Amino acid sequence: MALHRTQATRGAKTRRQSSPVRTAPPPVETDEENRPEDRGDHILIVGVGASAGGLEAFTLLLKHVPVNIGMGLVLVQHLDPVHESALTQILAKATAMPVREAANNLPVEPNHVYIIPPNRNMTIAQGRLKLEPRRQIAGAHRSIDVFFESLAQDQRERAIGVILSGTASDGTLGLEAIKAEGGFTMAQDESAKYDSMPRSAMAAGCVDLVLPPEEIATELARLARHPDVLSGARSPAAEGAEAQEEAEASDTPPPVRGRGARRAGEEDGLKKTLLNLAQPQRRGLLALQTQHRPAAYHPADGAEQDNRAKGLCRFSPG
Repeated sequence: MALHRTQATRGAKTRRQSSPVRTAPPPVETDEENRPEDRGDHILIVGVGASAGGLEAFTLLLKHVPVNIGMGLVLVQHLDPVHESALTQILAKATAMPVREAANNLPVEPNHVYIIPPNRNMTIAQGRLKLEPRRQIAGAHRSIDVFFESLAQDQRERAIGVILSGTASDGTLGLEAIKAEGGFTMAQDESAKYDSMPRSAMAAGCVDLVLPPEEIATELARLARHPDVLSGARSPAAEGAEAQEEAEASDTPPPVRGRGARRAGEEDGLKKTLLNLAQPQRRGLLALQTQHRPAAYHPADGAEQDNRAKGLCRFSPG
């Protein structure tokens, strides 16, 4: 009898040892769960675009951005596709924040500056920078539009876009995309060495503030202190309805929006009109402190200005 119980005990132990150990299945990650705001580390990401004259504008901006601003700054500059760029090393001297060249799948961190590499298209998805080689195309590359449009899609109403000095119109479509999502936009004023890019954006009616780089830095710091202003943004349709009501109350015609606003965009009242279109939260926060008037618009001679700019950090017009 004892032998029988011993054999039964050994058989039970063997069955227990051979039974598979059950473990809980790993959690399934979804795109929504991976979004920065769901991970609790969402920061404001600022896209800054420039072309000819951009080095000076970038430098002024970074010199005045607080080191502990809490934002991530991504700089998109037109660069020569066949030469290495010294832009990262040069701009590292303008700020105490870490400045590095962007890498594929690199997460954007607060108080960091990222520079687009030469001959790359850069986008952003779930707070991470994505790089891919630029393809050969017939016209000029629009690297600023590409990044701004992805920033609008990824960050939505929390996206911030800035256009600084540059020729042609790259960045205008990108700012329009940011505004369509309820984000915030700024452009350099008449201090721009080459004003075609900021003027194109202003004429399209997609700029909230027109300021010199130093004051753009001040407004970024103010937005960083009050991020709820961006999260409460309203749709362009709601803003347009408010503008219509205000225009009817004052017996003045409503402002023209979109690309058809080129003539309106050149008038002295452009900045005031754009500010009035912003929602009340932004008007309360970003009260107009300076009255910068856009200079008279002169269509840029692209070939001439591009030739004059080729020697600057090997920038290219594309």
